Amino acid sequence: METGNPWGRPSRRAFLRGLGLAGAGLVLPRRARAAPGPLFEEVPPAASGISFVHDNAMSPERYLPETVGPGCAFIDYDNDGWMDLYLVNSGPCDFYKPKTPIRNALYRNNRDGTFTDVTEKAGVAGGTFGMGVAVGDYDNDGNPDLFVTGYGRCVLYHNNGDGTFTDVTDKAGVAAPGWSTSAVWFDYDNDGRLDLFVCSFVEFSLAKNVFCGDNKLGRRYYCIPRVFKPTPSLLFHNNGDGTFTEVSGGTAIARSLGKALGVVATDINNDGLMDLFVANDTVQNFLFVNRGGGKWDELGLASEVGFSANGQPRSGMGVDAVDLEGDGWQDLFVANVDQEMFSLYKNNGDESFVDTAHAHGIGQATRLLSGWGLKFFDFDNDGNVDLLLANGHPDDMIESYGGQVHYKEPLLLFRNDGTRLRDISAEAGPVFAKTFPARGLAVGDYDNDGRRDVLVAMNGAAPVLLKNRAGVGNHWVGLRLQGTTGNRDSVGALLTWSAGGVKKSRLRSAGGSYLSSHDPREV
Repeated sequence: METGNPWGRPSRRAFLRGLGLAGAGLVLPRRARAAPGPLFEEVPPAASGISFVHDNAMSPERYLPETVGPGCAFIDYDNDGWMDLYLVNSGPCDFYKPKTPIRNALYRNNRDGTFTDVTEKAGVAGGTFGMGVAVGDYDNDGNPDLFVTGYGRCVLYHNNGDGTFTDVTDKAGVAAPGWSTSAVWFDYDNDGRLDLFVCSFVEFSLAKNVFCGDNKLGRRYYCIPRVFKPTPSLLFHNNGDGTFTEVSGGTAIARSLGKALGVVATDINNDGLMDLFVANDTVQNFLFVNRGGGKWDELGLASEVGFSANGQPRSGMGVDAVDLEGDGWQDLFVANVDQEMFSLYKNNGDESFVDTAHAHGIGQATRLLSGWGLKFFDFDNDGNVDLLLANGHPDDMIESYGGQVHYKEPLLLFRNDGTRLRDISAEAGPVFAKTFPARGLAVGDYDNDGRRDVLVAMNGAAPVLLKNRAGVGNHWVGLRLQGTTGNRDSVGALLTWSAGGVKKSRLRSAGGSYLSSHDPREV
């Protein structure tokens, strides 16, 4: 930890726990920034010990699930105060029969900047065609559990608290057959137990794979989701006994047929009930507003977050929620494919929003990009919330069609200067000059230095771990929130503090990004 930690570097775990129980505000003087240098540094596999490579099962038939994953997560599975890593892989399904076993991977943090693969010992290898991961302590026992989404079915791993997990999917009743993408743990009815929302994508199977391409040239490419039928997403209520009940029937959630890829749980109207913003591909986005008593209103159209400014549905993928301007209202963000630009929706405080992406320079910067994982976070600890975007086109043949769009695309970093977001990717370090087939993105402080690092999952490639080198001279405080009367993960809690006479707040939202889960600690 940087200077300003009265307990010193070795005691950060105790520091986090001690402050996290109260969630108190602290006054932290700001220091000047350190000398210029890379803001994020790519950590090579040889240095981290992460040998995982995603198998996307790419084939001449261009089955759509091949290009949609994977996700990743920061998870302290052994509760030692250090963030471990979980990476999702593909696997056997109706269109893919791998010759050798394919597995997900759990890497234990060695506390020295390296990681050790403990997948087999932990029992979380998967075995399905995995997509994403949602981390949450659904039984409030203090141990984070894993929900892995996939094409075919999902898997729920219960954390046994001894370094191992047990597959409890069937017992819990959350297999969610079909094609599931992102998921989020959140407490929609404020009963103190985490419920589960699972995004359903499209109706797809080997038998339903249609031809998209040019017959004359013998060229086949990935179909746009528009050609497949939409499906309803699922809401599972936590019964408190290790089982769940799907409760979306008869609600706006069940009536809203979508092609869901991203979801974030947040409170858009400050009524103390967690709402859901769902990004859909080629159909309108959904904003499910929680009215209490199991009732939901879908306000995507009415709130003006469902369509583009000219009334067209777009290809929503990654999402997030943030109080960007510090006005106490949660704003929304969604990333789309190239030519559609991304949207930053400012919350008007009356269940309506206005897109301010152009005012922040986000619209033009993302015009030729396709965005997936993303996160608003204060990467340089200057008190302002910044934005990191992971990009990559879903069609590996896009460059053969001409134009300016590429399959592998750069990461983008926007710094918040207090008035607007500014694209500083060109000065953020060599890794931002590279291009990637990026998908999921998770943010977490894996080396416990108070600067949040980044893990980016790649389609058909090795993940990229980015060490945060920014904000070295700034003070910081870390909080590990623990609910006592509410859910143990404190999802939905409002954190308030003051610095330099300025009061700030942060809502503990859940989910967001794309197929991924972040470090739950607040910095």
